Amino acid sequence: MKIIKDKSLNYVPHILTSGISSGVKRKNKKDLCVIYSEVEAVAAGVFTTNKAKAAPVILSLENIKNYNTQAIVINSGVANACTGEIGLKNGKDTIECISKCLNIKKEEIIIESTGIIGKQLPMELIIEGIKKGCKSLSKENSLDPAEAIKTTDTFVKAITVEEEIDGKTIIISGIAKGSGMIHPNMATMLSNLVTNVNITKEMLQKALKDSVEDTYNMISVDGDTSTNDMVVVLSNKTANNKIIDCENEDYKIFKKVLDYVNVNLAKMIAKDGEGATKLVEVNVENAKTIESAKKSAKSVVCSNLTKCALFGNDANWGRIICALGYSKAELDVEKVDVYIKSLKGKIKIVEDSVELNFDEDKVKDILNSKEVILIIDLKSGDKNASAWGCDLSYDYVKINGSYRS
Repeated sequence: MKIIKDKSLNYVPHILTSGISSGVKRKNKKDLCVIYSEVEAVAAGVFTTNKAKAAPVILSLENIKNYNTQAIVINSGVANACTGEIGLKNGKDTIECISKCLNIKKEEIIIESTGIIGKQLPMELIIEGIKKGCKSLSKENSLDPAEAIKTTDTFVKAITVEEEIDGKTIIISGIAKGSGMIHPNMATMLSNLVTNVNITKEMLQKALKDSVEDTYNMISVDGDTSTNDMVVVLSNKTANNKIIDCENEDYKIFKKVLDYVNVNLAKMIAKDGEGATKLVEVNVENAKTIESAKKSAKSVVCSNLTKCALFGNDANWGRIICALGYSKAELDVEKVDVYIKSLKGKIKIVEDSVELNFDEDKVKDILNSKEVILIIDLKSGDKNASAWGCDLSYDYVKINGSYRS
């Protein structure tokens, strides 16, 4: 596997992109992204579990059932969520405009929106923005699409990876956005990936669904699951590898690369949590079942009290044990060991759920890092799982106290 630095979506053959300002956001900030495959492609998607699904989610859920998908268009600034029949009409009008601009079928289009809930799309700006975005499509490498989908994100989130399958070079490139309203089972996050791998739509869907379970569904910033979440992967099959139509060795290689891309994008989202000062990784080891490992990791990474302690560089391990206790995981709470780790070192602070005599100053120094790992050994089996999140700071309240202003 090879990470291709400074390359983005249109590094994939026959993928054109643009990221432009439509005027929806203030100060001419980029707010509309177009991703287009020059050749026929298939797509797979995983969508929010929130019952209050936004109009673009409803429409894209229907369109992704079709075999071919050639375009993804994303606007930021307005979510088009909780907008009723007008919102649905605006979504359909958006799709119709894209269809005319790119000369493709309406059913071959995925639309995504992110931003303020409850506001109608300013359609005059959106329509003109789509026309501009489609005219601006380019093969020239650019992070403009990743910039255009940001809301409260503080940095662009993008990664491109190469691997060899069947003697052919396959590429997976992805961009994502997400900072707040982030919780397992998807959140205010969008992730869009493109690839040239030759794979059936059915196997692409299976690979993505399974990958999302171990990546995006294992992150949390604040416990809120949004109305607009989507992860979509578009494959135009131009790598010329033997088609992947079953779970063979080629599929396993592709899935490994897909997981790598999604883990890295998921970690970027967790690291960029609103007001966050550090990325937190929770590694649960030696659980009885994989389900228990995941439940334990999620429970700790979601614990607001644990997140607050980490913000204060406080080794308040009791909050970790507490979170394990209500996780509904199958575990023995009397057998837990806890380690804290960062680039500054590693130290064991709990053995068999009892505090060890550790150096408080050393632990505080380890915690005072931009990336902190909590290692939790359940000593009950051989299953492992990881989850990612961030600390909870004063700034989280400040940001969300004035989100609409």
